[in-house]
Amino acid sequence: MPSNQSAAGRRDPDRRERIARAAIDVVAEVGVEKLTHRRVAAAAGVPLGSTTYYFATLDDLLASALRQAADDDVEHLRKWAAGLEAGGDLAEALTDLVLHYLGPARAQTAVEHQLYIAALHRPALRHVSQEWDTALAELFAAYTDADTGRALSVVFCGWQLQGIVRDALPERAEVEASFRRMLSS
Repeated sequence: MPSNQSAAGRRDPDRRERIARAAIDVVAEVGVEKLTHRRVAAAAGVPLGSTTYYFATLDDLLASALRQAADDDVEHLRKWAAGLEAGGDLAEALTDLVLHYLGPARAQTAVEHQLYIAALHRPALRHVSQEWDTALAELFAAYTDADTGRALSVVFCGWQLQGIVRDALPERAEVEASFRRMLSS
């Protein structure tokens, strides 16, 4: 590490994470295709050289942003899961969660899906998207079994993806019925 970067790193130990979070903000504002090191540097309040120092390519930057978004989401889901009542109604709780992601957290959900879907055209991002899928399935499997946990994660993500492109929220009864079908199989 060059000495000037080393000194800067000691003074700003969270710079890498701040840049990744700024990339998430830029994607939210202009989309994945218009993400640039320059826009991210401006959003993070760092010199342009900092973004290219930590992230040599845009795919590196996007992978870090995707990992940060995934980590944040999994942490949110773990807190949600910790608040579930033993023996509670999982279908109802999952419905509440979907409606949260499509209501108050809609903007966050949209940017997370933009980052996730970027893996379609950027193979360097696929492993991060797949790790996110695995974490979600494992979280739900803790309340069911491995196969049902995976199926619940697919339905959960499907509701989010469809929901962010709709003008109106899906009907609560429709969402809940889909989870009940999955849990009764």
